[in-house]
Amino acid sequence: MLKVRGLSASTRRGRIRIVQRLLLHKFVGLPIVIGELQPDDVRQFIAEQLDLCRTTSNAASLASALRAYFRYRTTCGDRVQGLLGVINSPAHWSLASLPRALDPAEVDLLLDSFSSSLPSRRRGYAIVRCALDMGLRCSEVAKLELADIDWRAGTVMIKRTKSLRQDILPLPAITGRALADYVRHERPRTTNPAVFVRHLAPRDQPLGVDAIRRVIRDAYRRIGLTHGRTHALRHTLACQLLDHGSSLKEVADMLRHRSLNTSLIYAKLDHLSLAEVSLPWPGSAS
Repeated sequence: MLKVRGLSASTRRGRIRIVQRLLLHKFVGLPIVIGELQPDDVRQFIAEQLDLCRTTSNAASLASALRAYFRYRTTCGDRVQGLLGVINSPAHWSLASLPRALDPAEVDLLLDSFSSSLPSRRRGYAIVRCALDMGLRCSEVAKLELADIDWRAGTVMIKRTKSLRQDILPLPAITGRALADYVRHERPRTTNPAVFVRHLAPRDQPLGVDAIRRVIRDAYRRIGLTHGRTHALRHTLACQLLDHGSSLKEVADMLRHRSLNTSLIYAKLDHLSLAEVSLPWPGSAS
């Protein structure tokens, strides 16, 4: 998964957990003999897992993890090719949904929610600015280090991305001021190179991904947003770029999508461009 597929650590851990549950489902208390797995075992396991969490994303995760595992076992010489046929992919129509983004009023409320009464307000504000202004994922915010920021050139190097690449992004002035304000006035003294570090024990440790998500979700709750998707800040940046005339290619470059197809979902939100290609309604005067 790492050397051939280049999957991230979280994806690898998730797939290993699924395979572990499958093997325990069949071989608990017994020696593991892969050749004894039967199609009904796989069907029953998938059904039980979906009863626990009946969502499309869970079904897709189960299917991809089990397929990858059985293909790997096949390369090891195990006769499990027949098990691949019992794994069905959940119905999923590409670009069927709309990305959830914040409107300008919600963005203003979100940024204003970091009042002086909050603990670590500078850190929280800087975290939101990184996600909102540069489209950083929560994992990338958590892994950001001081050495990654070139203050003179006004750039940020993202070294540990989802696609295992290194990218250099422009550092917006307002984001740079938020980061500098946090580093100078609120960041604890520490030898840890991470930008965002813990203020409470265990000290000298970077903020984890879950803590980054919690900062953003707490800000959502303060302004009354009912959804908790931290990814909405990336969607908001994409919508802002389209509203200011950027192309889908520029949106893909800013969000660091490896394929332009990943950014096509935002074409459904580009109302100005869609209005130019819309046809007159049959029977209308225009």
